Amino acid sequence: MNNILFFLTPKAMCAFLYDDYTVRQALEKMESAGFAALPILNKRGEYRGTLTEGDLLWALKNMCYMDMRQAEARRIMEITRRKDNVPVRVTTDMHDLVQRANSQNFVPVVDDKDTFIGIVTRSAIIKYCYKQLFPED
Repeated sequence: MNNILFFLTPKAMCAFLYDDYTVRQALEKMESAGFAALPILNKRGEYRGTLTEGDLLWALKNMCYMDMRQAEARRIMEITRRKDNVPVRVTTDMHDLVQRANSQNFVPVVDDKDTFIGIVTRSAIIKYCYKQLFPED
């Protein structure tokens, strides 16, 4: 297996945030999606970073003072993010993909114009490896 598209969850099936969302919009989207981290895109579809629950928690404490009215006035790009998940290109080899997934719960995938096309989850890679190691299960 050497094609990362085999593992890709396409953009149409991904939850993500736009970079002009407010803190409140991000909270609501993250809650409804049920994920602890979501990719951030701009309106052109380019990957801008990753927002985590922890980033939001600290933003509420430091920027919004636990006030939801203030959370409506602040944009997510104002939030200090602990770490952005580093994207890969569709041409990335499996070695680099697995190495990246080792430290990220999902790996954003971009095309040659940096347009976000989807994610590869660590779970998808582990499921594939499991099937290879234990085909009888």
